[in-house]
Amino acid sequence: MATKASAEGTDRAAGVEVRRRDFLNVAAVSFAGIGVVAVTIPLITQMNPPADVLALAEVEVDISKIQPGQAIKTSWRKQPVFVRNLTPQEIQAANAVPLGDLRDPQSLAERTKPGKTNWLITLGVCTHLGCVPLGVGEGENRGPFGGYFCPCHGSAYDTAARIRTGPAPTNLLVPEYEFVSDTIVRIGAGGTA
Repeated sequence: MATKASAEGTDRAAGVEVRRRDFLNVAAVSFAGIGVVAVTIPLITQMNPPADVLALAEVEVDISKIQPGQAIKTSWRKQPVFVRNLTPQEIQAANAVPLGDLRDPQSLAERTKPGKTNWLITLGVCTHLGCVPLGVGEGENRGPFGGYFCPCHGSAYDTAARIRTGPAPTNLLVPEYEFVSDTIVRIGAGGTA
């Protein structure tokens, strides 16, 4: 009998030990999980855009003073943006180019808004290495196709900001934008052109 009682006592002690070990394992895993969350949240938070960039998520540009044939350079998300009021001759030149002749085939209509094909809005960043092409300022080199010219490596864009020659692989990018009125365009809103 004594051995049976001592065996039961040992079993009870072993059962307590198993429960204590389980508790310690659960506690250790829980503590580790809380630690991972505590480290991960700041890491994820730091990847969010800073407040100054979020403030530039949209920018409104007054286009009332841009005459046909003129362009301005503005900034959106710390990137240069070109806003050009195309002349009828520039529109005609862009539409005359066969899409099969283009490295990155897009028509002018695909790069502008319906009814506003004279307004070409693109990021002012060469798609080769991120330089800022010339062609916005008065007297700047517009290249052989009358659009923009990147002096860094010789990429030339036509009047629709489509790549024609040089190492740039694609056209100048068209950001999201919408016309708020006939004289105001909001860049960073609406759909892509």
